[in-house]
Parts: sequence; C-alpha cells; structure tokens
Amino acid sequence: MTSQLGASAVSEHMLDEHRPDRKIVDAPKSVAKEPSSASVSHKGAGENAATQAYTVGSYLAARLVQIGLKHHFTVAGDYTLVLLDQLLTNKEMTQVYCSNELNCGFSAEGYARAHGVGAAVVTFSVGALSAFDALGGAYAENLPVILISGAPNSNDRGSDHLLHHTLGTHDFTYQIEMARKITCAAVSITSAAEAPAKIDYAIRTALRESKPAYIEIACNISAAACAAPGPIGALIAEEPSDADSLKRAVTAASAFLKGKKKPVLLIGSKLRAAGAEAQAIQLAEALGCSVAVMAAAKSFFPEDHPQFVGIYWGEISAPGAQAIVDWSDGIVCIGTLFNDYSTVGWTAQPSGPSVMTVDMDRVTVDGEQFGRVHLRDFLSGLAAKVEPRPATMVEFARIQPAKLLEHAAAPNVKLMRAELVRQIRPLVTDKTTIIAETGDSWFNGVDLALPRGARFEVEMQWGHIGWSVPAAFGYAVAAPERQVIALIGDGAFQLTAQEVAQMIRLELPVIIFLMNNHGYTIEVEIHDGPYNNVKNWDYAGLMQVFNAEDGHGIGLKVTNGGELAAAIKVALGNRKGPTLIECIIDRDDCTAALISWGHLVAQANGRPPKAA
Repeated sequence: MTSQLGASAVSEHMLDEHRPDRKIVDAPKSVAKEPSSASVSHKGAGENAATQAYTVGSYLAARLVQIGLKHHFTVAGDYTLVLLDQLLTNKEMTQVYCSNELNCGFSAEGYARAHGVGAAVVTFSVGALSAFDALGGAYAENLPVILISGAPNSNDRGSDHLLHHTLGTHDFTYQIEMARKITCAAVSITSAAEAPAKIDYAIRTALRESKPAYIEIACNISAAACAAPGPIGALIAEEPSDADSLKRAVTAASAFLKGKKKPVLLIGSKLRAAGAEAQAIQLAEALGCSVAVMAAAKSFFPEDHPQFVGIYWGEISAPGAQAIVDWSDGIVCIGTLFNDYSTVGWTAQPSGPSVMTVDMDRVTVDGEQFGRVHLRDFLSGLAAKVEPRPATMVEFARIQPAKLLEHAAAPNVKLMRAELVRQIRPLVTDKTTIIAETGDSWFNGVDLALPRGARFEVEMQWGHIGWSVPAAFGYAVAAPERQVIALIGDGAFQLTAQEVAQMIRLELPVIIFLMNNHGYTIEVEIHDGPYNNVKNWDYAGLMQVFNAEDGHGIGLKVTNGGELAAAIKVALGNRKGPTLIECIIDRDDCTAALISWGHLVAQANGRPPKAA
C-alpha cells in the first residue's frame, strides 16, 4: 500500500461535514502541554508503514499511539466489537474498560487532564448519547478528548431497514448532527478509502483547538483495508503565530503596561490548554507584579511563587486578593473564562479600559484585537519588552492579614469540615493531584496550599456533579506516579460510583474523601428544598461489594478527628487499590465561601425577566 498524508487529502466536502464557518488549517497545537507527560511516538506506524498492511481500525490505533496515547477507554457494544479487536492489535496501547458510557467519557476527560489528550470508544446511539454529556464537558473545559463511536453497517444507510440502538427511523445521521454541536470536528466514515483523511482531520483539529472531536465508523468498515499512515508531522506540527500580528500585539501591550503604575496578572483556566504555564511565570517575573488566579486555574501558577497572591473569586477571594485586583490600574487577563460561577453571580468581572485580554489565539488591548497569536509566544515576547512594575506586591504586603494558626480538634470531638481540611493538607506534596468535585469540595480544595508540582483539577465551567469519580480514575490511569486525592460529596458520588470498581480492578491507590452530609450541599446554599436530600448509603461498606472475590479496595467510616487520622494512615499504606474514607459531617457544616457564593448565584439566577 502507498503511504498517504491524511492532512493534505481532506477534501472540501469533508470539511463541510462539520462547520462551514470554521477555518481549517493544516497544523494543530502540540499534544504535550506543560505539565502534561504526553509524548509523541514515531514508532509503530512510521518505520514500517510501507510494508505493513493497515485496516481502518489499526490505522486509528496507530494514530492514537503516535499522538502519545498509552490507553483508550471503552464500553463494548455490538457496533464496536470489530473495531475493539482492531485496536487491540496495537500492543503499544492498552484498552481500559468502564462501567458505563458516561463514566467512559469522563474517564477519558480525566486522562486528558493528566496526559494532554484522551480517547473513548462507545457504541452507536445508546452509548454515544450517554458519552455526549462528558464530551460536552471536555468542550467546555478545553480538553482534546476523541470520542469514537461504532455505527450501523454502511449498507443499511439509505435502505428501508430499521435497526436496533436507533430512534426507529431510517435516518442515522442524528448522532453526528448532535456531535457537531459539542466538538471542533465530527466525521462519519462509511468507506475505507476516505478513513485516513477523516481520522487525521478529526485528530489534528482536536489537538490544534484543545477541544473534543468525534469519529463515527460503520461497523463493517473497521476491518477493511486502507492506506498506511503518513508522517505524524501532518497532525502534530504547530502553525506558528502570525509574525506581524504577534509583533503588533506585543508593541500595543507593552505600551498599555508602560502607562500603568500598578498592573496585576489574572490567570484563567485556558492557560493550560494553551501550553503557556512557563511563559506566564516568565512574564510575571519580568513585571514583578502580583499574580492572582481564578479558581478553575488553581495550580496553573505556582502557589509557592513569591508573587502569588491567591484565588481571585469576588467577595470569596483569598485574603487580600480581591483588594489587590480591584486596586490595580491594569489587569492583564490571561486565558480567563468568566461565567456566573467564576464571577460569583456576575459580581466580579473585570472590564473596561484598564483590562487587557490575552486568549489562547488572540490578544485584545485598548479596543484593538490581534488574531493568530499563540498565547505562549505573546507572553514570552511581552516579557522581553516590559519594565518592572512591583507596586501591587508592595501594597499586598501591607494589606495581607496575618495567618491564623490552626489547632487540631480533640480526637474524640465530632468531625467538622475544618478539621477534615486540616488533616488533608499535610498529604499534599509535589506528586499530588487533587480532584475536587462540583460543590463544597471546590471550596475545601481551594483552601489547600499547593507546593510546586502539585496539581488541582475542577470542572467549573461544565459543573457536572459526579464528574470527579471517573475523572479521578482516568487521571490515575494516565499518571500512576502521582497520588490522586479525590474530594467528593455523597450526592455527587451516587451518580458515578461504579468507576470505583474499575480503580479496584486496576489496583489504583486513589484516596477518596467522601463528605457524607446527606444531600446536595451546593444546591442547598443556592436554593433549598426536599429535592436536595439523597438516600443515605453505606459508602464505606460499598467497597466490599466492589471488591467481590479479588479486590483490595478499603472502605472506612470516620466520625471524629482521631478516626480520620487513623484512616488516613491506613490509606497511605494501601498501594493495591483505592481507599474510600467516608467522613460523617453535619448537613450545614460548609465553608463560609460556599454560603456567600450560593447567595450571590441565587440572586443572579433569580433576576426577573426584562420588560418587553
């Protein structure tokens, strides 16, 4: 077979399959975004491509390996079985099985957080529509997750056949139409000849845009012969910033900062997606100014850096952080994303002429926008031009309140949230990743000081409760060298608890702190009602159900500080499976930040309709 460069073979009608308004370019962003451990392999599909026979399924497997994947997640279904067989032929990638398709998608999303990119394989309709929830989350959170779906036999399209796993109509296109709304690229493969180009297009676009992509493969096409993969550079080579636009953006931004006496940097969650964490530090040190981060970007700027002033989150900001941002006369918003949650009900959204916005691919300053500018190129270019502006650091030193000393509660005193957080803090090292579930776990996690190298993961834009269980599973698969600690509420845990069984299956030593307060505390603080109550489970006892005959998971229930300390000791000693520590706390024992946040979000939700 002849080698084929999929990137150059994508025809106009294939590009129209997705979005007519999206401009397609040939080079994506690099897969390996700091601090991701993703690496690109040039083996398997490159060295012997001319002599090795390829099928559509093995071509896909080769490309996934080449962009750095070591695992893909799946739930089997009859439309995917042959494809799964084909993926198994590539020994450089391991197939990881999940309990359901929603969890499968979130596992791939968690994997992408640790590894730079993830992939999930599900069956048509009954599988994919469930996985779409997680795919929407990947889109909202700027994560390149590749969802691969099996599909009906290509001969059934346009026929009078009614098929299982469909809506009972003759139209099988509804799934890809849905996918187009929540991906940056969506393709349907019904012939082997077109498969390489379509696969390459979808993967390339996902990597370039840090967004999910969708690949649908008819079940009778997976084992069909196709062209061999061409050089991987067609997928991973990065398009450079436009030189003129970059130069003008840097000039305009340096002029903006030259006119400011007290600038501050505000870091947002898109910084990681742009692979620009190191460059943000470079600019911060060149300016010498204060650096605040939004909650969803916690750990994206080192918390032990002398210029770090804490989380900026409106009135629930870290002590002094809101004051210093509000005092600034020049706020440089880097990769920020402002929504009702991050602005505390639209009460904390920097705007006006004192704000410069630096997005993943464009810069807006003084009313002028500069496109096709990579964020990291801009930050490093600007760092070379600016002069020190340390005024915000001087002021922060004046207003920073003295730190209160924390004292341990007596071992037999009823467990409270504050004592729980106090005991978790010493567990956080440079090798720790905190996965904080939507809810009060956000605020508990924000209270944890992170040493350099520690990571913090939340899903603040999508905000799907239950996300953290499969995400922690996927993250642990991707980064077995790290200690994954998950902070989860009881209500959220009930949505996706099954994936703890997969942690047991793969002997992943995840530590889960499950706050059992009998309900959805975050919803209680926004708007309470009987719908916020959940049926209590024996969460610790559930681990024995998941263990069955061969598992090594441990479940422990704690009601006071002494029991918690003992449970943590057991968890640290268990390296053959997860440990779930069920922490019994009062329903109303939540952070003051959640109370304030919930009140303001409720006000934003409750605004009356505008008059006609």
